Amino acid sequence: METKQLTGSQAVLEACIAEGVDTIFGYPGGAIMPIYDALYDYMDKLKHVLVRHEQGGIHAGQGYARTSGKVGVVFATSGPGATNLVTGLADAMIDSTPLVCITGQVFAHLLGTDAFQETDIINITMPVTKWNYQITDATEIPQILAKAFYLAKTGRPGPVLIDITKNAQFQSFDYEGYTICNHVRSYRPKPIVRKEFIDEAVQLINEAKKPLVIFGQGVILGKAEKEFKAFIEKSGMPAAWTILGLSALPTDHPQNVGMLGMHGNYGPNVLTNDCDVLIAVGMRFDDRVTGRLDKYAKQAKIIHLDIDPSEIDKNILAHVGVWGDCKETLPLLTMGIEQKDRTEWLNVFAGYAKEEYEQCIHEEMHPTAEALSMAEVIHAVNEITKGDAVMVTDVGQHQMVTCRYAKFNQTRSNVTSGGLGTMGFGLPAAIGAKFGAPERTVIAVIGDGGIQMTLQEFGTIMQTGVEVKVMILNNEFLGMVRQWQQLFMDKRYSFVDIASPDYVMLANSYRIAAAKVSKREDLVDAVTKMLAHKGSYVLEVMVGKENNVFPMVPQGCSVSEIRLK
Repeated sequence: METKQLTGSQAVLEACIAEGVDTIFGYPGGAIMPIYDALYDYMDKLKHVLVRHEQGGIHAGQGYARTSGKVGVVFATSGPGATNLVTGLADAMIDSTPLVCITGQVFAHLLGTDAFQETDIINITMPVTKWNYQITDATEIPQILAKAFYLAKTGRPGPVLIDITKNAQFQSFDYEGYTICNHVRSYRPKPIVRKEFIDEAVQLINEAKKPLVIFGQGVILGKAEKEFKAFIEKSGMPAAWTILGLSALPTDHPQNVGMLGMHGNYGPNVLTNDCDVLIAVGMRFDDRVTGRLDKYAKQAKIIHLDIDPSEIDKNILAHVGVWGDCKETLPLLTMGIEQKDRTEWLNVFAGYAKEEYEQCIHEEMHPTAEALSMAEVIHAVNEITKGDAVMVTDVGQHQMVTCRYAKFNQTRSNVTSGGLGTMGFGLPAAIGAKFGAPERTVIAVIGDGGIQMTLQEFGTIMQTGVEVKVMILNNEFLGMVRQWQQLFMDKRYSFVDIASPDYVMLANSYRIAAAKVSKREDLVDAVTKMLAHKGSYVLEVMVGKENNVFPMVPQGCSVSEIRLK
């Protein structure tokens, strides 16, 4: 095999090219400077997006991964640069987002001396990465990066961090090429599918009178949207989604009965405790979905499909645990189940949906109060985009409203921080989402609290020219915390009244077009103008200060105890 002399830094970039990386999000610094120096000669092959903060970089990497289906790649320097990635790593870990983060580190001979900008990022990030590793010798770089990309994207995806000392970045070595990794000893990305479990699940489904399917992001990560659709259509079963499962099935599909969980729809929550068989596909029974575990679906036989065996029986005991990639297991189930018409059972969900609409949704979508509601803002977006946009949300009331009311026609359209609930996620994730799906309209929906956590990323928009539509739903409160304080703490509003800058002036200072709207009669025109504008746009929408998000399952309650008002 022909060899050539490369530095460790060049080997890092050759690995990125070999893995099909087209975009890197990062921020240079002393300990990663050799890699950035090498990048100067690779600018025709690799696009680098200079973010304004490392947390913005990793959230952008997440957004990129979520819309593109590829591995997000992030560069950061040592010390504070590396520690600024930790929130994003934790977010990506719990939401199963594939990332490879490469951090610079001090020279190997300085490790453990408390050198300038030295932190033990390996031990810091061990709990929030799928795998991490420190490289002190450049000869390891090709093999370790190949393993990093393989682990990040296979099985249950997740973030990987590779820390490279500065001497290894400078070091020249005999480079023998890059070999894509397709096997790691003791690591099995896909469990063996067991026929006996498939047969047991098929029998339970065929015997069920009132089955309910709940689906999560595993359907999207497994690229099994077609297989899932075929499964529910043959079975006739109603299907409800977690917020990360949203968009795996078109919103208007007749068997799509809505959102589960704390702010989910009335029917799927109540009827979880009425169904006789509950089929969970690629979801982990998060506490926001289940409410009180001791009162969750006790009457039902549980079938749990997951690629990660550790999730089965972790929170909810399964009568049948179907291990494996749902792209493989769903067709096996579909083959065995009987074609059934379950119109009568679906009509029960429709009855609950009608009650929810009359008591809750209608008022949210068509409020009589003078102030705009968040729901009518999302409804206006739906009317114009027809469900074809990517919606990226931050965390809070606006997130729950968007997930409840946004319409989606295609997969990988909902990008949000699910498990960790990271405020500040929205703006940088939207930037990454647009780089990951440049042909699609990307709309960021952010609250007045979350936007102020990472608004420096307007600088990234300004410098790159990336086109992101940013809607700030401003209720002049930390809305979700205020709602809990109102409902459960006697309206003792403790430090939730938040002031904001003039967002129009702020956006304009970053050379981004912007407008503000507060009147109902101006809303549709304002949203239309935002979406028609060529380039990024910031639209601040003033919404009701003390509007609440309903339905709601109070913490510590059963999903059957969901409140409509």
